[in-house]
Amino acid sequence: MLKKSKKEKPSKETNINPDASESKKEKVESTDESVANATDSKTDKESAKEPESAEDEATRIKNQYIRLMADFDNYRKRQAREREEIVKRSNERLLGDILPVVDHLELALTKITDPDDPFTAGVKLVFDQFQGVLKRCGLTPIEAKGEEFNPELHEALSYIPSPSVPANKVIDQFRCGWDLSGHLMRAAQVIVSSGKPDADAEQECVSD
Repeated sequence: MLKKSKKEKPSKETNINPDASESKKEKVESTDESVANATDSKTDKESAKEPESAEDEATRIKNQYIRLMADFDNYRKRQAREREEIVKRSNERLLGDILPVVDHLELALTKITDPDDPFTAGVKLVFDQFQGVLKRCGLTPIEAKGEEFNPELHEALSYIPSPSVPANKVIDQFRCGWDLSGHLMRAAQVIVSSGKPDADAEQECVSD
């Protein structure tokens, strides 16, 4: 009895698409070319930045030096001004104690009846010496008589009418003011004119 021959099974063959392989290969090559181009571009940019020349570097350093010296000179001048101001202000308390003595000497000179008296000459000599000391220390007298009243420099003791002195003008100075290197140390005490007296007030004075 004859055996039935087995049917042969068709063998499974792998179909390889040549076009797909070529496309994949082209993509890889394209990526490699892009990386290479990016690297070359970066290298070109770096090479385009030329190093700073010696002349440019010298100019830059010179400008920095000039700016540094200017800043230092300004600092030195500012420190000198501050030291000078400190020295001037350090004597302010002592000078304030001396001013009443000068005021009394000046008042004594106004009460002198005989200018040729040796005692008078001695008082005037002492007064002049004090004035010289105050001047060397930076003090300047503020003369207010006849000036426009200034509340920043003058201290008004009273206002009185005056037929000859305009209103807000200083009629008389009771005490001299002093300025210390641009700083008001003591205001001048003054009497200020309030202007011409009223006509009614004048009539009342005449009737009295």
